[in-house]
Amino acid sequence: MKLERKDIIAALETISLSGEGSNMVESGAVKNVMTFGDEVVVDLLMTTPAMHIKKRAEADIIKVIQEKIFDKAIVKVNIKVEAPEKPTIKGKSIPGIKNIIAVASGKGGVGKSTVTANLAVSLAKMGFKVGLLDADIYGPSMPMMLDVQTERPLSINVDGKSKMKPVESYGVKLLSIGFFTKPDQAVVWRGPMAAKALNQMIFDAAWGELDFMLIDLPPGTGDIHLSIMQSLPITGAVIVSTPQNVALADAKKGVAMFQQESINVPVLGIIENMAYFTPDELPENKYYIFGKEGARNLATDLGVPFLGELPLVQSIREAGDLGRPAALQTGTALESSFEELTRNIVQETVNRNTSIPPTEAIKITTMAGCSAVKGK
Repeated sequence: MKLERKDIIAALETISLSGEGSNMVESGAVKNVMTFGDEVVVDLLMTTPAMHIKKRAEADIIKVIQEKIFDKAIVKVNIKVEAPEKPTIKGKSIPGIKNIIAVASGKGGVGKSTVTANLAVSLAKMGFKVGLLDADIYGPSMPMMLDVQTERPLSINVDGKSKMKPVESYGVKLLSIGFFTKPDQAVVWRGPMAAKALNQMIFDAAWGELDFMLIDLPPGTGDIHLSIMQSLPITGAVIVSTPQNVALADAKKGVAMFQQESINVPVLGIIENMAYFTPDELPENKYYIFGKEGARNLATDLGVPFLGELPLVQSIREAGDLGRPAALQTGTALESSFEELTRNIVQETVNRNTSIPPTEAIKITTMAGCSAVKGK
């Protein structure tokens, strides 16, 4: 029996792929139909690699052809899968935000979030307008560190559009996935869902005018990093590491990630956290528990600036747990340490923006940056 192509297509118009409303012909899934006597070949394009959905589609096609056209038809279904690209953060700048600084660490547990929170409040103390995006989707800690765990972003109207208003603490505007989950709730999301959540917190928020937005990235190198780095006009990146070799090896990978040609984000420098320990009873002594000057040496080897070091001090941890960053402790050595780090980052940002042609998203004047450095 000779089968007609038009009859096959008409039969396929009566079925649809799982999860799609329109039939598989109308949706464009059916790419080609060929008949050879009592044989039928159907080329099908799908957007999901799920085996059970592919098997279901194949079975439905065979069934409808044999039931509606010829019960002894020999049907072959060729399935090609072209999964859509993972949703990423929209590639556009954020109006009003002059500099976006990504704070990263190759390894977890080196104090990256603690350093980020203290840098944010130090910038605010210097008079800058500061925003902080907690991009550590799976382990958000900024609401606790800035003492706003019970706060929730409000919805406000901006130019006829509903926007999230960031929570403000110590002069810093903050958004975090932690505001939208329960304290004991684990965020178990795949990359696309995490990227979508970040997309909303970045572009659906009323950040207003900011001199600096700090992005607290998750540890390591992965989907979140790539989505942000390839989609936002990042001014520069800061790497946080402790001095021991296992942390330095991962920090080196973090620097390499930013310097990849496809990402090409300038590395403003490396910060060494937990550089040494000084007990209260022996204030003149320094104990290099994790090794000495490892991050400083790494910065020299990689040809990137060394931004400074922070000691291993119990009060830094306590301040973070209490929601009052150590940089707010007026007149202390810790305040001075964080101020020095912040000045160095501001200066490196000025240097970066002076040496590289500015873009719409990178606008800091040398005068403003240097005045802040000189003023402290």
